[in-house]
Amino acid sequence: MTQKSTSSQILDKNGLTEKEFLLRYNADKYPKPSLTADICVVDHDQILLVKRGNHPYIGKWALPGGFADRNEALEDTARRELKEETSLDAEAISLIGVYSRPGRDPRGWVVSAAYRMDVDRSRLDAKAGDDAAKAEWFTVSFSEEGMRFEGDGSFDESELAFDHAEIIRDAFGR
Repeated sequence: MTQKSTSSQILDKNGLTEKEFLLRYNADKYPKPSLTADICVVDHDQILLVKRGNHPYIGKWALPGGFADRNEALEDTARRELKEETSLDAEAISLIGVYSRPGRDPRGWVVSAAYRMDVDRSRLDAKAGDDAAKAEWFTVSFSEEGMRFEGDGSFDESELAFDHAEIIRDAFGR
């Protein structure tokens, strides 16, 4: 393919500049997923979870997280959602991975970037807010049978919402 150039503007195979191409581009040509961010707040073998106060998965335990606002970087979504759901400010966060398996969220095509933040829990006071009914620390243990969470109560990974068991495993390198 040869590109023609006029006055330092590169033309595509249709003779369009980038500006002309973008003016004609139909953004609705491709379906768009919803974007979310989740955050694993970890202190050694402990993790902060929130009890969901809304559907889907009402009453199940989940990582703090939620939908990105328009033009919001996903790192900022993770920080905002952590603050809204637990009253905690995010410190240094690192990407765990991107989760996009079809069906991971019953609301539709939802892609999530998951982050990890290592903390000293003794310096933090998490309080549930926004759509979180409760925020609680749990000690997580791993076995061949799966994950187990011990806190004020105990439960196994079947009580987690969405694909958060997979994210937590990845966060702990399991």
